[in-house]
Amino acid sequence: MSTAEGYPPRAAAQARTLAEMDALLVECRACPRLVRWREETAREKRAAFRDREYWGRPVPGFGPTDAPLLIAGLAPAAHGANRTGRMFTGDRAGDLLFATLYELGLASGARATGPDDGLELLGVRVTAPVHCAPPDNRPTPGERDTCRPWLTREAHLLRPTLRAVVTLGAFGWQAALAALGEAGWTVPRPRPTFGHGVRALLTPAEGPGDPLAVFGCYHVSQRNVFTGRLTQDMLRRVLAEAAHAAGLRVADPPRSG
Repeated sequence: MSTAEGYPPRAAAQARTLAEMDALLVECRACPRLVRWREETAREKRAAFRDREYWGRPVPGFGPTDAPLLIAGLAPAAHGANRTGRMFTGDRAGDLLFATLYELGLASGARATGPDDGLELLGVRVTAPVHCAPPDNRPTPGERDTCRPWLTREAHLLRPTLRAVVTLGAFGWQAALAALGEAGWTVPRPRPTFGHGVRALLTPAEGPGDPLAVFGCYHVSQRNVFTGRLTQDMLRRVLAEAAHAAGLRVADPPRSG
């Protein structure tokens, strides 16, 4: 395992496929604070999961390697993806995200409990700008920047098929725009400001190609849901719009009442 600070850019650059990148990513130890926290959490565990073996390592993205739609969150939850080893799996935020993707016909099931649950994403890949669980769910800007080569490489490897990106929260918006700029798209100047429902179009930096639509969405955190800042209908609308931009067919939304 690498402890060198320069590991992410060196390792990410040598990955020729997403599978190769994921294999290198899970060995990363570049952020000492995150390494200590993710491993401490994996040892101590939550009482409800005392008999479970925690993943306790960086969590790779999840979904097809030719996805036209990418969803970027914040970071793995300490007792969610840090436990299961699969992004957005095993916590309330993931429950809402996957249930909504299922309603839209973009996932094979409504819940994600673990890597062996049979869930498949259809045309969608989920990832995060920080791949290790942070204390208090708050990675630092420095940790985000250290981890960015992974997101940059992920976007670059998805580039032949990628048509839309949804960022969950301002942190993800800022990280995604920086990574996409490094991966070959031109980010507008001044840089677009995050907001729920905001849409920005990025053009290829060189040569012809389709524009990339980037959508802002409030994060699917329990706090945002409990306070009403984000409702499932709000999430559904952004995901449906992004899916249309990506060329994906979505199911009709459920009728209210």
